[in-house]
Amino acid sequence: MQLFFTENTENDFTISSEESKHITRVLRKKEGDILNFTDGKGNLLVSEITSSDTKKTRVKVIEKIKKEKGHDYYLHIAIAPTKNMDRFEWFLEKATEIGIDEITPIICDRSERKVVKTERCNRILLSAMKQSLKYRLPKLNESISFTDFIQKNFDGSKYIAHCEQGEKIELKEKNTEKRTLILIGPEGDFSATEIKKAANNNYQSISLGNSRLRTETAGVVSATTINNNQ
Repeated sequence: MQLFFTENTENDFTISSEESKHITRVLRKKEGDILNFTDGKGNLLVSEITSSDTKKTRVKVIEKIKKEKGHDYYLHIAIAPTKNMDRFEWFLEKATEIGIDEITPIICDRSERKVVKTERCNRILLSAMKQSLKYRLPKLNESISFTDFIQKNFDGSKYIAHCEQGEKIELKEKNTEKRTLILIGPEGDFSATEIKKAANNNYQSISLGNSRLRTETAGVVSATTINNNQ
């Protein structure tokens, strides 16, 4: 099965020129063939090609199916963007494949990257959603400072992963809560001040294992652990 994306909510719509070219020239689809679309909101739109054109293929929806999310928890990871953007994009891709609901880039005391191009990141998320045959697109928020972020309300369990010494919860030993928020720091880790601020805002310190992990690896391990704890 191949999954395409559309923001259209009409029963008949025209596919973008880029997708039209791929569908007609590469996949060799023609009038009468069936294509599967998702709107990124949990819907599968089974559609029939009514007009095959390399620039503006048109389809009509013949069945709309509400799909389950695939995981019964809500996971929000707030993560510092990596200096090498490829690594951050790798995290976005893998976290989407594993199962994540919301992502927020946070700018920390030791952050080397302070700007994130959300348009490109959303394209990464979209591609990963289609490739992994998921029907919900993770929400990507705009970048925000660490201090501002931890003051926001979150209805669920809140954790901060860091490498400093002290009492910590082993994330892999926690039962999966319905709603979980995890903070992942930059290269160089969170500062002591940030760890204290997080604790003052009811974040619990967690360990992701014995190894010292890269930022993007820590994000993927967090997503995997929560998924495995279902």
